[in-house]
Amino acid sequence: MKKWMTACLAVLILQGCSSRVDLDEHFSLNGEVSDLQGVNQDGEDFHTNDMEGEIWLAAFIFTNCDTVCMPMTYNMAELQSQLDENDLDYQFVSFSIDPEHDTPDVLKEYGSQQDADFSNWDFVTGYEQEDIELFANRGFIAPAAKLEGSDQFVHSTSLYLMIGDRILEKYEMSMDVPYEEIVEAVELVQGY
Repeated sequence: MKKWMTACLAVLILQGCSSRVDLDEHFSLNGEVSDLQGVNQDGEDFHTNDMEGEIWLAAFIFTNCDTVCMPMTYNMAELQSQLDENDLDYQFVSFSIDPEHDTPDVLKEYGSQQDADFSNWDFVTGYEQEDIELFANRGFIAPAAKLEGSDQFVHSTSLYLMIGDRILEKYEMSMDVPYEEIVEAVELVQGY
């Protein structure tokens, strides 16, 4: 009887190990981001290195944006509601690409206007312009640059699904948002 129980336990352990999600099989991206340090909308320190092992969704915005940022942030707030309805564990991070203008207070007001739930959504600033541009360009292979002679910036309109410092996938957030696909992807990563 003891040998039988040991064999059953071994089978269960092996099944548990084999049920881990193969991220390379399910997701198209495999980039990594370096550490970026800043502060969130409450003036609290934020470091991407603190996201190790965490599931998070990252976007680039700026509050003076006269085109896509407001719809993107609104769509993220809708996605936040859907992820919460499914009782999923995740963190949203919106990086400002205009840190000179987007102070924590400005970001807090902007997030509040978009119905962001700050309990799991950080709006991040407090770094140098060059740092956020390099962070976006190198890690996310995404544009981030000020338009010459303007107060506007070029930036990605994607939402990036992350686990720790690893980029798994990106989703268009300015229009035709694939909400269901993103919810399913976050559910899948929960099993990782």
